[in-house]
Amino acid sequence: MDKKLNGYIMSGDIKVVKVENSIPKIMNENLCPLYFKYNIDFNEWLSSRAIDSHRTNSRLLKKMLRLQEKDDVSTTLEAHAVTITDNYWFKYEGEILTWEDVRFKENLFSEIALNGSLNNIDFDSKKINSHTPELTNIGSYEKCWKLNKNRWYLWKKESKEEMFSELFTYNLGKQLGFNMAEYEYDTNYIKSPDFTDGNKVNFESFYSIVKDNEDYSKSFNYLNSLSNKEIAKDYLKMIYLDSICYNVDRHTKNYGVLRNKETGEIISLSPNYDNNISLIARGRVNDITRQKDGLLKFFYEFIEENAGVAEIFLQLDIPKITKDMIIASINNTKIEIEDDTKEYIIEFILNGQERIYEFLL
Repeated sequence: MDKKLNGYIMSGDIKVVKVENSIPKIMNENLCPLYFKYNIDFNEWLSSRAIDSHRTNSRLLKKMLRLQEKDDVSTTLEAHAVTITDNYWFKYEGEILTWEDVRFKENLFSEIALNGSLNNIDFDSKKINSHTPELTNIGSYEKCWKLNKNRWYLWKKESKEEMFSELFTYNLGKQLGFNMAEYEYDTNYIKSPDFTDGNKVNFESFYSIVKDNEDYSKSFNYLNSLSNKEIAKDYLKMIYLDSICYNVDRHTKNYGVLRNKETGEIISLSPNYDNNISLIARGRVNDITRQKDGLLKFFYEFIEENAGVAEIFLQLDIPKITKDMIIASINNTKIEIEDDTKEYIIEFILNGQERIYEFLL
């Protein structure tokens, strides 16, 4: 989309950013999206909220919705840039709309987004509501939002190994006392409730702050500069679990912060989510001893580059992972795996833990 846009980025019913000819100007410093405190590309912000156009079901969804323009900016604007996990949206100049008018209340296109199925939609109906959260459901996997008892759940289609790895990491993190997004296995799918609980808080990914810079130090130092030091500690727990469970896909769009939508205050790190590309998702690692583990090396380098971080980490007093904890995490996935794979996972996790504490102590 090349045309210049005029209007407002809204936080609920409050104007927080004025947009003139696609150039944003902050009106409310406290409530505006974090993105605009560090970046000025309005179209890029819109694009970052669009469904991944490479997903097969994304293309089918756009076809069924008869979208004339299928670029990311146009796709996001089709939904007024509304997402499930925050209360930001775009209001065109002169539009008479409220947050109540644009927030998502149903999703008739969930099965198209998840499975490419057209069976549950009456396309001849003139009353069909095409205002769907799928247009702003980001990520590379086929997925969808489903509403159940007034709460949104994200359903995702993954391989057996990916689902197992996601569920295992979730269960192990819970046993360690970490703040984990909830996950559940449901008949060949994995589902997770919206951790903003219907926009009670705003989620913003770290992409808004550091773009694609995945350097641990950059994120940690930003979080450690906040008045609430617990947020930085939760980040340490996240990258520790990533290292132990071999999560090779931690990037700045799958972690972030939760903000008070009334004040804009950053109140916590988001719950730990998106661990499906970990552990056995891409097969077994050859070096089960983890002596030359690349992810562990990143963790070591981060500790070495930041004075005092090792002490902060040790003061977290994270419980030591035991064989019984690993077995419980395996069993709680509800997904059957071979006995030799179980033994591999036990040894792999325990070796990872041992290597980290050898380095720290």
